[in-house]
Amino acid sequence: MTAIGLSEEARRRALSAGDAGAAWLVGLDGLIRGIAAEWGLSALRPLPGGTAAFVAEARMPDGRPAVLKLAVPGLDPAAGGLRTLLLADGRGYARVYRHDRAREAMLLERLGGRLADLGLPVEAQIDAICATLLQAWRPLPEGEGGFMTGAAKADSLAAFICAAWRDLGRPCTERAVDIACRFAGLRRGAWDPAAAILAHGDAHAWNTLAVPGERGRFKLVDPEGLFIERAYDLGISLREWGAELLAGDAVALGRARCLGLARRAGVEPGPIWHWGFIERVSTGLVLLQLGLDALGREFLQVADLWAAADPPGWA
Repeated sequence: MTAIGLSEEARRRALSAGDAGAAWLVGLDGLIRGIAAEWGLSALRPLPGGTAAFVAEARMPDGRPAVLKLAVPGLDPAAGGLRTLLLADGRGYARVYRHDRAREAMLLERLGGRLADLGLPVEAQIDAICATLLQAWRPLPEGEGGFMTGAAKADSLAAFICAAWRDLGRPCTERAVDIACRFAGLRRGAWDPAAAILAHGDAHAWNTLAVPGERGRFKLVDPEGLFIERAYDLGISLREWGAELLAGDAVALGRARCLGLARRAGVEPGPIWHWGFIERVSTGLVLLQLGLDALGREFLQVADLWAAADPPGWA
């Protein structure tokens, strides 16, 4: 953590945002003090784990515990994350007590520990994420536009993968990149607004927090906010826990995980596999861009193994 409690990854993301991010870093201490005074917050204590924001515990004027989040500017220009939280109104997501869109500030319900830190087996974590997603998913309300669609997400990921792969010196096989782009084309072609829901967009175990006093219940934080098929959110769990896959037969274990996700959520496995593969390649490249080489190469190693194998019949 830095002196003001900002995680190293959040600092790197701010620097990658150019002049706006650099200015935000310079002014962050003053921004924290200003928001705290304006909203009557006390007992601020930085929390670990924020990858694109300053996050801190706080006490509201009425004594209730809360969490202050100040996002790196420019990462969510359409405010999809905030809008998703407001539309959810506490169902499946942390409740928003107060917000300031111009300063990308939110005061949120204080939840418990992160699912990733609870020492649960991977299968139990996946169970919890799927159960929480089933609570959180909802149709996009009438008149609520502006969220990135499944078609746009597929296009943006394919474009990013091709450009980043070249810029980073081709850190995974060309076959993995070709398959990821082909899968993106399939998901773009399958885009159907009638089958889409308002999805989280990054539902992993660090974004899934325990509800205090309610054993086994969790809520989501830090949504991206996408108007997309359910399979996308499930593909995030397929993307995660690469070390566990590499400890055994990464192909067989990955396919078994995909089928388990499909069974839990009542979604066809093929689209989950497509999105999970795309996300594994794109996230690996993002991590390399951020200088997190060991983790990025782990993501890409699994993608290379999956790409080298014969494709499953359902994908």
